[in-house]
Amino acid sequence: MNVTLLFLIIFLYFSLLMIISWLTSRHTKDSTFFDGNRESPWFLVAFGMVGSGISAVSLVSIPGNVGNESLYYFQFILGTIVGYLFIVFVLIPIFFKLKVVSIYSYLNVRFGNITYKTGSLFFLVSQSFGAALRLLLSVKILQFAFFDNLGIPYFITIIAVLVLIWLYSNKSGVKTIVWTDALQSFFLISVIIISIITIKNSLNLSISQMFSSIAHHPNSKLFNWDIHSGTNFFKQFISGMLITIALVGLDQSMMQKTLTINKAKDAKKNVLTFSFFIAFAQTLFLGLGILLYIFAKQKGIHLVTQNGQFTNTDDLYPLLSLNYFGKIGAIAFFIGVIASTFASVDSCIAALTTSFSYDFLGFEKQPHNVRKKIKNTVLVGVNIVMFLIVILFWNSQGAIINTIFKIAGYTYGPLLGLFLTGLFTNINLKEKWVPLATVAAAISTYLLNIYFTNTYQFDFGFMNILVNAMLTILFLFIIKKKTV
Repeated sequence: MNVTLLFLIIFLYFSLLMIISWLTSRHTKDSTFFDGNRESPWFLVAFGMVGSGISAVSLVSIPGNVGNESLYYFQFILGTIVGYLFIVFVLIPIFFKLKVVSIYSYLNVRFGNITYKTGSLFFLVSQSFGAALRLLLSVKILQFAFFDNLGIPYFITIIAVLVLIWLYSNKSGVKTIVWTDALQSFFLISVIIISIITIKNSLNLSISQMFSSIAHHPNSKLFNWDIHSGTNFFKQFISGMLITIALVGLDQSMMQKTLTINKAKDAKKNVLTFSFFIAFAQTLFLGLGILLYIFAKQKGIHLVTQNGQFTNTDDLYPLLSLNYFGKIGAIAFFIGVIASTFASVDSCIAALTTSFSYDFLGFEKQPHNVRKKIKNTVLVGVNIVMFLIVILFWNSQGAIINTIFKIAGYTYGPLLGLFLTGLFTNINLKEKWVPLATVAAAISTYLLNIYFTNTYQFDFGFMNILVNAMLTILFLFIIKKKTV
């Protein structure tokens, strides 16, 4: 792809986002950045959340991971369905009843201020790393595919992406993001379909032959019953359920857009519809993964392996798209990476800004002349933190989606434990011990995973979030107040 075409695509795409930003930035208030004036159409929010939920990580990691873990991720997808039902029938009614902007203020109502700050802090750490790792993979793809050849340093690319997101989202925040994410979700799903059609045509397969090739491929196994494996069915299913509750239902960036909907019943429709969209998109990714490995084998493309495992599986989809799928495939992939990057990172930045402004700076209690300054200062700070984390992890290797879920297990586990304790028990806590209890649970989970892996060859895998949440609940019961 020549330089002129590359920058023309960026210019046209960003211009479209700026037009949407201008249209949605009219009639804004101090709180519009955070709550979108609570007037977002539920169907639009549902479709837009697909882009936020997928990101460039899913775009390349899920298909690439098929080479080493077959279609076992489908077990995870099945678990997410149960997680979404929990969000719809348990969490949404509570959040709408309390009329929260930051969902962690529930912990303040249920337990008190220290628990509230602790939960919010765990989110800030979790989201900062999760969003930065998504941005990391996106920038790596853009560097590998395009900007290295132009001599543009990667840190300039990181800054450019953050600045572009700031330009279209800084005024109206989540109100704009609801609309831009819907556009980006459309591009993202279109890219996957274009890639699948490109491979089908390149291999001269009919639609029925394509499905048959996927079904009979050695890596088309859906279920793993080996209890010692990290991809065991029960580990994946339970992890899918809990990670969905934690990373969607207890994640400010995902729930913030749902809370911009005016009515609880429409918010429920939004999450149910989104769950269908995201499950469909992720299943497409798995099918694409099989096709990528079929394509590579038939075209004689050498893929590096080590100890029987493919290395750097995140590189497979970019490699084939940019070198073997023709100009249309390369353009589609480039647009897909940009769309997934903006759709996932802009929501995270808005959520981090919201959480810190409301949970630690008391935004809603500040006078009007101070609110804008708080929002802008926090927004700049969040961007700086994102930049620093990406630089720190720049040389990391392997499937980044696994890294994100592992980190989430340790950081969202205590958050999940706090909410489950609040929702399903009537205990009160000696709050000064809550930070210690939650940190101790995360550290204990890490040490237990090492012990079980070395002693019994039993890897918790993504199940570390369950272990972490259960330990958090246990420690919270230890520090509960005595009933009078």
